[in-house]
Amino acid sequence: MAEGRPVSPARKTVGRPPEMSNGRFLDERQRRILLALAGTWVLTLVVKPVLAITILNALITLVYVIVLLYNAAWFRQSLKVPELVQVSDWEARSIPDDELPTYTVLVAAYREGNLIADTLLMLELLDYPKDKLEIKLLLESDDSQTILAAMRALAGSQIRIVHVPAGQPRTKPKALNYGWQTSSGELVTVFDVEDIPDPLQLRRAAVAFQRLDPSVVCLQARLQYHNASQNLITRWFAAEYMTWFSTMLPALIRMGSPIPLGGTSMHVRASALRTVGGWDPYNVTEDADLGIRLHRQGFRTLILDSVTFEEANVDFVNWVKQRSRWYKGYLQTWLVHMRRPLDTWRQLGALGFVGFCVVVGAAPVLALLNPICWLLVIIWFIGHYIQIKAVFPGWIFYPAMLCMFLGNFLAFYRNLVAVRIAGRPQLIPALMLFPIYWLMMSIAAVRAFAQMATAPSFWDKTMHGLDHRRVADGSELRWQSPPISR
Repeated sequence: MAEGRPVSPARKTVGRPPEMSNGRFLDERQRRILLALAGTWVLTLVVKPVLAITILNALITLVYVIVLLYNAAWFRQSLKVPELVQVSDWEARSIPDDELPTYTVLVAAYREGNLIADTLLMLELLDYPKDKLEIKLLLESDDSQTILAAMRALAGSQIRIVHVPAGQPRTKPKALNYGWQTSSGELVTVFDVEDIPDPLQLRRAAVAFQRLDPSVVCLQARLQYHNASQNLITRWFAAEYMTWFSTMLPALIRMGSPIPLGGTSMHVRASALRTVGGWDPYNVTEDADLGIRLHRQGFRTLILDSVTFEEANVDFVNWVKQRSRWYKGYLQTWLVHMRRPLDTWRQLGALGFVGFCVVVGAAPVLALLNPICWLLVIIWFIGHYIQIKAVFPGWIFYPAMLCMFLGNFLAFYRNLVAVRIAGRPQLIPALMLFPIYWLMMSIAAVRAFAQMATAPSFWDKTMHGLDHRRVADGSELRWQSPPISR
């Protein structure tokens, strides 16, 4: 079954004012402030170069100090047993079908003809009453290969193909908005084309929403990789995901900070999604932006103890493209929400605002700066050049060195702890080479900043289907957390 209707591809979504969209890279006020600061610094650089560079180094060091202090508190919270929303298999299956809410599942795909049959198989395995389940496969109208593959695989299925009008921006959130705005589900979730979701995930989320406070409008399922051991990159990626979804996100919730959602397996009340205006079609990490906007409206997000397995990127170039898009999207999200920083501070609270700036704003910036800092330290220890000493006086140098060594150790150690908690000791040898992974992040950050200036809403597509082994039906995968001992 297919549907489509002629509307503007990036149509305005009710509930989201223009200043809350990344349709413009910078608003007029941000542009003026940036030009004034840059002009003042360049003028100072011409007149008093040592002073200008010293001031810049002091500001960068201050950012590193704030990030280190926040990360230390964040890590301390992550050592506690995570507060996950748990719904047992029995609870999920025992609820009568007539008590379940209607559900909309959105799957956006582009140039995925090689995977679409597997995708539809996984969607058909979802355990939910058919009369209350609406699954929409969102395909670009000019993507004939994927459309034909989907039509062949959909024979006899109730899954509907939605033809998303071609046009700019060609992004996942544009497709999600297009599919969602004609949907009827009380709950909405998103899956990616390569996902292998827990078959009971929809039931778990529905039961959880019924027993949770109405202020909880979003449940983020945990994401893991089914091909974690394929190569060194997938091992690094898997360790990073274990750290993020199993320890760091629950810690952020405990600290009262906003949650940058994952791009898949986030379950949202449709009423709340309508309140915040859906997804920003111009933001290439629409998930992170949505999480911040939900928090700003006073809504809460919790972590659902249900796993969706994804395909870890196995190729270096493909990984850099994906990570640069994530960094670019984080920059977009931070800039959009900093257009009215006092409003953001008031709505997030002081700690939430700092957390937002550290987790979303600082991540791509520090990934860009880290190799420069490492290089300066190496040059200093080799030659003790007086030029470096002149712009790094003691009151800057010692805090900067402390941040460098403690920050890197903390970044390594928290991944080590997460891998140990997850019972995956086979990933520990890969962690010994984590600095290479950090360098890859820096390469991605350079690309992200370049694209911010040249193609801010360009969606750098991630190629899927590169794993050496697809899981046939998910029967060998673990859908909930094992018992935790710390």
